[in-house]
Amino acid sequence: MDTVRILIVEDDADHGRSLVEAIGGLGHAAELAATGRAGVEAFRARGADVVLSDLVLPDIDGIEVMRRIRELDDGRAPVILMTAYGSVDSSVRAMKEGAYDYLQKPLDIDDLQAKLARALEASRLRRQVERLSAEVRGKWSVRTWVAESPAMREVARQTRALAQTNATVLIRGESGTGKEWVARALHADGPRAEGPFVAVNCAAFAETLLESELFGHEKGAFTGAVARHAGAFERAQGGTLFLDEIGDAPPAVQVKLLRVLEDREIMRVGGHESFRVDVRLVSATNRDLEARVAAGTFRQDLLYRLQVVGIVLPPLRERRADIRPLAERFIAQAQADHGRRIRDVEPEWYERLEAYA
Repeated sequence: MDTVRILIVEDDADHGRSLVEAIGGLGHAAELAATGRAGVEAFRARGADVVLSDLVLPDIDGIEVMRRIRELDDGRAPVILMTAYGSVDSSVRAMKEGAYDYLQKPLDIDDLQAKLARALEASRLRRQVERLSAEVRGKWSVRTWVAESPAMREVARQTRALAQTNATVLIRGESGTGKEWVARALHADGPRAEGPFVAVNCAAFAETLLESELFGHEKGAFTGAVARHAGAFERAQGGTLFLDEIGDAPPAVQVKLLRVLEDREIMRVGGHESFRVDVRLVSATNRDLEARVAAGTFRQDLLYRLQVVGIVLPPLRERRADIRPLAERFIAQAQADHGRRIRDVEPEWYERLEAYA
C-alpha cells in the first residue's frame, strides 16, 4: 500500500515539528514547509494526499495557499486549515472558501487524528471515482476501436478531431455498424467526458411519450403525470445527448428539436417558462433523410441543424480488413468471461467470415 503523504504548512518551528511527530506516529509521512509559498512549491513538486496549513503565515495566508493548491490539482487534495482558538470568523471564512475542515490551536491530537482520517477517506474515494470514471471513458474511447481498414481509420480520425469540439454531429450508417459507439467516443474523448451521456431511441416511443422523454413534463401535464419529470435534455446538462433513429422522430417533436437547436432553450410539457440547456447533441440514423425531406416527412431546416458535421459509418462488408481482428477480440473476451482457453483457430474459419456478403 502506498504511504500517505501529509503536507504541513506552518511557520512556528516547534509546532511544525510536533505535527510531524504526531502524524508520523499515525503511520503517515509528513513534509514541513515554513511559508505559504514554500508549501505551494512543495505541493507542486511532490503532491500530497492532505494539506494542513496554518491560516496566518508570514507571506501569503492559508486561504491563498489553499486556492493555489486547488488550482494545481483541481481541488482533489483536501485542505485543512489551522486557526487560533476561538477564531470563529476565520473558521467560517475558511469553510466558505473551500477548506475541507479546520482545526483550532492548540491542537487536540484526537481531533487531529479524526479529521485527518476523514480527509484521507474523502481523498481515497475521490481518487477511486476518478479512476473508475477514467476506466468507463476508456472503454468507449476511439483508442479501443478495431480500425485496420482505411474506411474505419478515416472514421476514427474524424471522431478524434470532432471530439474536441462542441459541433452538432449526425452519424449515418446501416443498423449494426456501431453508430452509438461513435457517439460515445465523441463524448468520452472530449471536454464533456466528465458530464453525463444520455441516449434516447426516437423510434422506441409514441409521440407524446417521446416529447416527455426529451423535454420533461410538469406535474399534471397529462393523465398519469403525478410528478415533475426531468427530460433527457435536462439529464444531459453539461454532457452529451445522443438521439438514435432521429429519422423516426414525429413532426411535432421535430419542431421542438429545431427550436432547441436554434435557442438552446427547452420548455417542459405542460410548462409555461423555458430555460437554457448546455448540451452537445449527437444524432444517428439508418434512414435516407434527404428522401424523407423530399417526401415531406422530415424537416429540411432540422436536417440542416442536425448535420453541422456528418460521419458516415461503413458496413462490415466494406471494411473486411477489420473482420479478423474483431473476431479475435470477441474470442479473447469470451475466453476471459467464461474461463475457457481456445488453443487455435483454423485459418479457413476466418476466410469464411471474410467471404460473407
